[in-house]
Amino acid sequence: MSVVVTPKILLPINSIEKEKWAVIACDQFTSEPEYWDKIKAYVDNVPSTYHLILPEAYLDDEIKHKIDKVNYNMDLYLRNNLFDEHEAMILVERQTPHVKRRLGLVLAIDLDEYEYQPGKKGRIATTEETVPERIPPRVKIRENAPIELPHVLVLIDDGSQNIIKNLYKNKNNFLKIYDFKLNMNGGYIKGFEIKNTKPIIEAIDSLPNDLNLIVGDGNHSLASAKVCWEKIKVNLTDEARKNHPAKYALVELISLYDEGLTFEPIHRVLFNTDRSLIRVLESRLKGDGELEIYFNSEIYKIAVPKNPFIAIKEIQTIIDEYLERNKYVEIDFVHGIESLKKIVKTNEDCMGITMPALERDKLLPYIRENGVLPRKSFSLGEAEEKRYYLEGKKIL
Repeated sequence: MSVVVTPKILLPINSIEKEKWAVIACDQFTSEPEYWDKIKAYVDNVPSTYHLILPEAYLDDEIKHKIDKVNYNMDLYLRNNLFDEHEAMILVERQTPHVKRRLGLVLAIDLDEYEYQPGKKGRIATTEETVPERIPPRVKIRENAPIELPHVLVLIDDGSQNIIKNLYKNKNNFLKIYDFKLNMNGGYIKGFEIKNTKPIIEAIDSLPNDLNLIVGDGNHSLASAKVCWEKIKVNLTDEARKNHPAKYALVELISLYDEGLTFEPIHRVLFNTDRSLIRVLESRLKGDGELEIYFNSEIYKIAVPKNPFIAIKEIQTIIDEYLERNKYVEIDFVHGIESLKKIVKTNEDCMGITMPALERDKLLPYIRENGVLPRKSFSLGEAEEKRYYLEGKKIL
């Protein structure tokens, strides 16, 4: 079986305003609800993926009612024929405020080939630990949804073939199916429809290593898709399993070597904390590296291991132990140093812990040899560079 397939992609019909249709991944700006308030005001009541997702900034707020509303809107959009269906892959050209060009390829992966649980191996692997308690809320969102909207980014080790880069060299041979500016400083995006996908699938399947695809963003969303599929397939015949739409998840594939792909750290923010955590970090961490900690109006500098893989693991272990001892302390994960500073400044007894950046050339070898990294170890770009919901696919 191939690890990827050609999906039937749903795109908004031409009369829909694309600038209002596409919104950023739901797991961004979780401690900045004002971002999502602005989006809500901007899109108003026009067709938009904002009405088809549940931003995590609102995850604890009347969640059942919100999930029911999302599923209702999905059904409504389908009944009112707001989608055109394209059996194809889509070559994506994304410009962001930080990079001139990042290339991707929207396709579907086989969830039977993906594994996220420790000790299990698949041809597609997670890069970071999944947090078990974060999966059930996402399963609730997905299990009755008729369509999926992807924000998952999968990295491919295609250095020997330059699969996506070579497609871009021939972009003039493909039909351009979208071309517009993204809202909220997200940059610009273009999409090219690729109908002849057999050579792409064959090239991906012929890559030399057992593990060539790793999940760079959206680990928990993809794990939730896997959980839903495992529940569904139990009641299917072998033949029905082969082509069931829930067996496949829509993702954007990006080359690990793409010039527009940047690896950024994901910082930690702890609420209701005090200086005792700083003292613990100072006493247990050693090395030639350095991290900065923001607490109230002060900045602390702490020595950490130079190797970022080791540093992230040691820092997160200490934080997890601290959270276990102090149940009233809450943690959030923040993209971007400026967002970190803003949150610390506007919240009393709030601590921002900066994290080191990983080196891309060492990521896949590390995963192949050691397995997953701690949760939220890295980010593909800054927050506003995350994937915007644009394409969809039926899953029921």
